[in-house]
Parts: sequence; C-alpha cells; structure tokens
Amino acid sequence: MRHLMSPLDFTVEELDRLFDLANDIERNPEKYAHACDGRILATCFYEPSTRTRLSFESAMTRLGGQVIGFSDAASSSASKGESVSDTIRIISCYADICAMRHPKEGAPMVAAEKSSIPVINAGDGGHQHPTQTLTDLLTIRSLRGTLGGFTIGLCGDLKFGRTVHSLIHALARYRDIRFLFISPEELRVPDYITDLLKKKGIPYEEVIRLEDVIADLDLLYMTRVQKERFFNEEDYVRLKDFYILDMAKLSLAREDMLVLHPLPRVNEISVEVDADPRAAYFKQAQYGVYVRMALILTLLGLA
Repeated sequence: MRHLMSPLDFTVEELDRLFDLANDIERNPEKYAHACDGRILATCFYEPSTRTRLSFESAMTRLGGQVIGFSDAASSSASKGESVSDTIRIISCYADICAMRHPKEGAPMVAAEKSSIPVINAGDGGHQHPTQTLTDLLTIRSLRGTLGGFTIGLCGDLKFGRTVHSLIHALARYRDIRFLFISPEELRVPDYITDLLKKKGIPYEEVIRLEDVIADLDLLYMTRVQKERFFNEEDYVRLKDFYILDMAKLSLAREDMLVLHPLPRVNEISVEVDADPRAAYFKQAQYGVYVRMALILTLLGLA
C-alpha cells in the first residue's frame, strides 16, 4: 500500500508514467469510465475547498466509483473531539482510498500511519499541496511539451503559499530551470527553500516588481495573498492588492508565456486577462481532474 504526502514521494520516472496515464485519460475518457466500479473514495476536508474537493469527487465519479466524506470539520466527529488517527481508522472501514485536507501541518501523515487504505494529502496548512503540484506539472508538460528548460516566475504570497512550496521542490528535480521569486519582502519564500536551491546550484532571484522581470519569463505562476494564513487583518489589507496582473503588464510578456494560478483568485489576475491565449489557469483546473484520476488508479493498483 502506498500514500501520497509529498510530490517527492514519486520519482521523476514514476511521475512520467503518471502523466502519460493522465494524458491517455484525457484522450480516451471512455476507456476508464468503469475502472473504479465498486470502489469508494472518502474526501475528509477539515477546511473549506472548492476545486480540490470537487476535482477529487469528479475524478472518482468519472472512473465509475463513488464518494463519501465531509466538507468541513464542523460536520465531522472532529467537532466532538475525535482525533485524526481515530477518524482514519473508521474511514478505512468504509472506503478504499481517502483524500484528506487539514489546517495542521502533518495531519495527513498522521492519518497515513494509522490507515489501512491509501491516503492522499489534499493540503496540510501552509506545508504541502502535492496534488496541486501534480496538476501544475502535468499542465506545464502538456502545454510546453517538456518539464525543464524554462524560467518560471512565482508571484504573490511565497511565504505561506503551500502550492508554491510544493512546486519549487518538485521542479528542483528537473534540468535547466531558473526561478524568479516576485513578492513583497514580508511574503518572501522561506529560507529553507532558498537553501535547497543554493545546495543544488539552481539559479534564483528575488525581486519586488513584476514589471521588471515579466519579459524574461516562460511561465508566470500567480498566487493570491491568503487571508486565512495571516495573524492580523492589518497586514492582510496592506498586502492583498500588492500584485494585480492586467493587460498592461501582460503586454510586456512574451507571446508564448503561460499564466498559471492554483485558484481561487481574488483580484490578483484581472478578468480581462482570461481571454488572452496565454491564460492557462482554467485549463490547469481541468488537468487537475485528469491527474487525480491517474493518481487514484495508481494508488489503488488499477493502472
């Protein structure tokens, strides 16, 4: 039995096979329409989610399986004080695989240690969001044709953004990648990540103004400033509109640059950008279903 706690749980070669499977699902959905007949996915979400929870549910439904679960802690026995360890033991009696999101870092790992079914980390605090990272990697590979050989700018909340942290760790395993970290000083990427890049000899630069570097980018990964990660309202209000990608800024970029965003967006990408062919974030959401379908099949031993 295998779990997914981090995108690094899969080797680069295993990721290639996973992405090949996801692309085959995209091309031949009918081939997989009954692959999970009789199987049940439990979605245990201790904090709100739209895209991640619904994409897991869509993925399992498209595979012919069924879904049970809860969408917030208040509607689970956690509200009565039940531990994550006990919850997963119970869920293991009811389902064949579990996707868990939790506000506390490491909670899905605790669940995996006690579980008798595969557990997928669907986001734990500001720590990891591995299935979003798999989505990001599949999107880049599908739209660019390869993983590697590009300059990527990550813009916005680089301090608390778990999607950013996971993606940097994953991309650090590929060749010829340069990182540009675009953020206010208060939201810079943590030292442990820059230390990793230094150790691996991977080039990176930290800048404040998006306009200064957008022309150099092959990929721009926008993020929202996350209100739920801030300790006080005043800091959030001061920083929430620090970056807004609009057509004026996008006009400075290359014609083939791709704009990604893990979503939800607030106002960091103007809606006028949506019609631009470089806007790939809604395609990205679709790839999230394909990669989660491939992941479910792989962890259940059905692929």
